[in-house]
Amino acid sequence: MIDLELDFTIERLGACRFPSPMRGGRFTDDRERILYHSRFEEIRAYIDAGGEPPALEVAGPRERIFFDPGRTACGIVTCGGLCPGINDVIRAITLSLYHHYGIGQVYGFRYGYEGLVRSHGHTPLRLTPEAVDNIGEMGGTILGSSRGPQQPVEMVDYLQEHEIGILFTIGGDGTLKGAGALAAEARRRGYPLSVIGIPKTIDNDISFIERTFGFETAVAEAQRAIYAAHVEAAGARNGIGLVKLMGRDSGFIAAYASLVDSQVGFCLIPEAPFSLAGFLGALEKRLEERGHAVIVVAEGAGQELLAATAERDMSGNIRYGDIGTFLRDAIQNHFVRSARGITLKYIDPSYIIRSRPANTHDSALCLLLGHNAVHAGMSGRTNMVVGTWHHQITHVPIALATRARQKIDPQGWVWSSVLASTGQPREMV
Repeated sequence: MIDLELDFTIERLGACRFPSPMRGGRFTDDRERILYHSRFEEIRAYIDAGGEPPALEVAGPRERIFFDPGRTACGIVTCGGLCPGINDVIRAITLSLYHHYGIGQVYGFRYGYEGLVRSHGHTPLRLTPEAVDNIGEMGGTILGSSRGPQQPVEMVDYLQEHEIGILFTIGGDGTLKGAGALAAEARRRGYPLSVIGIPKTIDNDISFIERTFGFETAVAEAQRAIYAAHVEAAGARNGIGLVKLMGRDSGFIAAYASLVDSQVGFCLIPEAPFSLAGFLGALEKRLEERGHAVIVVAEGAGQELLAATAERDMSGNIRYGDIGTFLRDAIQNHFVRSARGITLKYIDPSYIIRSRPANTHDSALCLLLGHNAVHAGMSGRTNMVVGTWHHQITHVPIALATRARQKIDPQGWVWSSVLASTGQPREMV
């Protein structure tokens, strides 16, 4: 099915009147595009329908820019949960602004969007090349973070007070929606503010973005926990290792961590519902056949098995029940009743994983995203997020990036590969 309304047009503040001060590199032409679809039959469907196949704008430095570097101040804000690589992005943005464009006024607003509201009293941090020199070696964010909505009117007031021309927002779905609201309020006022998002979500669940930074580091670190669970399970009669990983609505970390090797026997994700009876029956059969089992469960899996709650966190997200402890207790109770003795080890490495510094591949991705966020902002683009598509850096309108969560297709190749690796039944109902 094709979507003729798929529009990747990027909003701009106006004409680019200044020559770029960058030298020695390649400038990107505004007409360069990357096709959204890669399958021939999908592209053919658009052509047959009389439409043009959708394509994303290619990121990169432009030959002419909107902002005068000598008169522009920029800000960076980090929001939401921690993730490997945030400091790398802060560093990449700061160094690009200083060295590529000669901008000397870069502010780090503290504790998320709270830092853009005067009443919270958070003094901005002045970011310089010296201030960000070694921050990539540390986990977390030097700017601090927070959750919760702030009023766009108050935030834009504060940005105008500091004469900010470009605001870089590093965060996930909620942060990007907030960035879109900031861009809309600035537009309403006629204030030429460029708002550029850099997608930060360890779950890799932002739409129209192939891979978010920190995801690969999370998978690598998750594998350490899975290895420990396997060692414990294999070392005991009827041993079971249960590992809970991040993934509220999308099971990418659990799925890819399960593909690292063949130690995982069951991978449970939000996109593939299961019944408790169906899962326990399959687990009992696995123990009979193999003598041990390793289970990986994403935090958002099996929520229909838990008591519903109306509680929400500061970002407005529903507070999920703890599927890890639920399964731990359900497994133990089941095998007590069945008189089969088991040894179960439960591991939840979530906060250890998200606090890690980025690995080398993620650090490189952070640098590319940071640099290209700066190029997009300096060229007067706004209300957009930088991302990756078909292994290239691209521009995506915030409205598209936040219209739905990216999820694993239960009929797609990723999930089919997980099922082939684990040997678990496709249906556990």
